[in-house]
Amino acid sequence: MGADAATTALPSDLRHRLAATVELEPDLIAPDPPAPYAPDALARTEILLTGWGSPPLDATALDRAPRLRAVVHAAGSVKQHLSPEVWERGITVSSAADANAAPVADFTCAAITLAAKRALSSAARYATGRPGLPDRQGADGRTVGIIGASRIGRRVIARLAAHDAEFRILLTDPYLTTADAHALGTELVPLDELCRRSSIVSIHAPQLPETHRLLNAHRLSLIPDGGTVVNTARGSLVDTEALTLECATGRLDACLDVTDPEPLPAGHPLLSLRNVLVTPHIAGAQGSEVRRLGAYAVAEVERVVHGRPLLGRVTAADLPRMA
Repeated sequence: MGADAATTALPSDLRHRLAATVELEPDLIAPDPPAPYAPDALARTEILLTGWGSPPLDATALDRAPRLRAVVHAAGSVKQHLSPEVWERGITVSSAADANAAPVADFTCAAITLAAKRALSSAARYATGRPGLPDRQGADGRTVGIIGASRIGRRVIARLAAHDAEFRILLTDPYLTTADAHALGTELVPLDELCRRSSIVSIHAPQLPETHRLLNAHRLSLIPDGGTVVNTARGSLVDTEALTLECATGRLDACLDVTDPEPLPAGHPLLSLRNVLVTPHIAGAQGSEVRRLGAYAVAEVERVVHGRPLLGRVTAADLPRMA
C-alpha cells in the first residue's frame, strides 16, 4: 500500500501484531503516487496487504508473484486496483469494507438528521430572522428513501429504524424481495415512487453503468418541495447539473460527500449555495478511524494463516454489486 496509508492504517502496534504472524516485506510499501511493485519482494509474497495508494495488481504483476494466495485490502472497494486475473488465478480476496461502512453510516445519519430539520435552508435564511415555530421542521414521522440495501444502506436503515423519531423508511433495491425489505423494517417500492414519497433521499447504490445518473432530472423533480438529497455513495449516481438547478431555486437541499466531477471545479454553484453542504469525500474512515481498517485487515491475515474463513471475503460474483 502507499506509504501514507501504511503509516495511518498500520501503526506500530498493528505492525508488531502482523509480524508475529507473518514475515513482512517492507519493500512492498509503495511510494506516493503508486509505483510498480518491487519484483524481488513480490516473488516471495504469499499474502499481499493493500490499501489506498496501492499499484494495480494486473497480469504482469501477478506473473511476478507465483506464490501469491491472498490479497487483503485495508480499505473499501477493490475494483480500482485488482484486475479480473486475480480471481481467475484462484487468489483469495478480502476487503475491510465492513470496517469502513460504520463511519459512512454514522456520517449519513448525521446528514439525515440535519435534513430532517432542514438545517441548511434554515441557516441560509437566518440572516432574515429566526423562523417562527409553525415554520420549523422536525424529524418525527419523516419519510426517508434509501436507494440501495448495501452494507452501508443496511446500517443506515438499522440506525433509522431504532431512532426515536420513528422514521418511515422506503427502500429501492433490485436484488431484494418484498419480504427481504420487510425484514429490514422498510417498504420496498420502485425508485420513482420512492422519490415522490420521500422528503429525504439517501443514496447507497454502487457505481455501475446502469446506475449512472440514477437520480436524473425527472426523478429529482419528483422529490417533494423542501426535500433533501444525501449522497455518500458515488457522485456519478446523481445528475449534477439537474441537482444544481433544483437547489439553486431553493426547492431542494443537498448534503453531498461525493460529486461528479470530484472535486467540483472552483466556482461551481453547488459550492456557494447556502442550502447545499459539500464535503471532500470524508464520510468513510478518516484520521483516527483509519486504524479500524488496519485492524480488520490484520485479523483477516491471521485468518488466512490459520485457515479460518474470512469475514470480508470478496468473490468475483460480488463485483457487479460493489462500489
